[in-house]
Parts: sequence; structure tokens; C-alpha cells
Amino acid sequence: MRDHYDFSGGVRGKYSKQYAEATNVVVLDPDVAEVFRDRQSVNETLRAVGPDHRPAVTQGPPPNKALQPTAAAWRLG
Repeated sequence: MRDHYDFSGGVRGKYSKQYAEATNVVVLDPDVAEVFRDRQSVNETLRAVGPDHRPAVTQGPPPNKALQPTAAAWRLG
């Protein structure tokens, strides 16, 4: 970081909640990324599979709630 940057008036995490609610990034493994080259192909395939094929949810509190998928996490658009 250069000396002339001044973050003294900054607020840490000011937009983090908004960002987390509006962002859904999924990283594909390289072999899967070769098949699904763009978001349209991923979305079409996931819509064909449908919501009935979601992974089973375990009972009990999650170890880190921030890392758990939300309802919005199932949308890739």
C-alpha cells in the first residue's frame, strides 16, 4: 500500500451486508467449466434439474452461519 492512500475516514464493512445479499459466486471445477462455458448454460441445466434435487439439509445449527447457502444461493443469475 502506498503512503499517500488515506483510509482514515473509511468504515470497515460498510457495504458487506448488501454485497453478501446480492452476490452469488460459484466456482466451477475445471472439468465442469469446460462443459458449462457461460452462465446461461449453467442456469438452463440447473433449472432442468429443478428445486426437488437440492442437497439434504442437516439438522442442528451450522458451524458458521456466514458460510451456509441461503435461498438466494440457489439462483445463479
